[in-house]
Amino acid sequence: MWFASPSDAGERLDAVDYLPDDSISTSVFLAGALGKPLLTEGPAGVGKTQLAKAVAAATGARLVRLQCYEGLDEARALYEWNYKKQLLRIQAGQGEEWDATHDDIFTEEFLLERPLLAAIRSETPVVLLIDEIDKADVEVEGLLLEILSDYQVTIPELGTITATRKPYVVLTSNATRELSEALKRRCLYLHLEYPTPERERDIVLAQVPSIEASLAEQLARTVATLRGLELKKSPSIAETIDWANTLLALGRIELDEAAIGATLGVVLKHASDQTRARKELAL
Repeated sequence: MWFASPSDAGERLDAVDYLPDDSISTSVFLAGALGKPLLTEGPAGVGKTQLAKAVAAATGARLVRLQCYEGLDEARALYEWNYKKQLLRIQAGQGEEWDATHDDIFTEEFLLERPLLAAIRSETPVVLLIDEIDKADVEVEGLLLEILSDYQVTIPELGTITATRKPYVVLTSNATRELSEALKRRCLYLHLEYPTPERERDIVLAQVPSIEASLAEQLARTVATLRGLELKKSPSIAETIDWANTLLALGRIELDEAAIGATLGVVLKHASDQTRARKELAL
């Protein structure tokens, strides 16, 4: 059991400065209790990746991360053979029977683990983070089906490797494309949105303990206003925290017009977004 109950999950996540609501606490508990992957979906910057990191920190488990991208293949996600080392072994064994050489070069010594295989073979608790699965090709989803269903990997030369200890699996998606129903069917689903200003204020206070509560309140309210605008990229929670640290570094104790104008680039990274924000905030 990763967590004893939803309330236990909430308390332990809170202890590592991740402030969950009831739906997050319940989903985190159930993913561990049922041994099912947790698919977290929502806009960029709402804390999906941080949730996996928080679960690892709260449980003392090792975090194994697979960062997905277009063109990701089995060799980068699962395993590959050390071809250079195999070639050296073949050259050193010239004159041997091929069967003997073949059996020798396809062994653990020549196997290069990638994140999925490392998580499956780990004998200690592991949180497997499959980050931004929607950026990977559809073929990668097919690769994941066996792993997420039976927690096993088949390597033709070595056979089937089954997990002795199931990893805690978190998949994240920014919903840039629709994931397959086969993948979704194997997962629990959690949709994350940007937090309310009250919750974001509490997040800022937890992550930046030296900030004044009034300034954290101003930051949260201002960021909420910015997210209500039609921007290319809304500020993430991490950028709100960066803004808080920026104001502290500048010795600001209030988020007034001058402070916003001088530091807007911390949270808005497009010139058109900054122009719109300055107009809407009447800077």
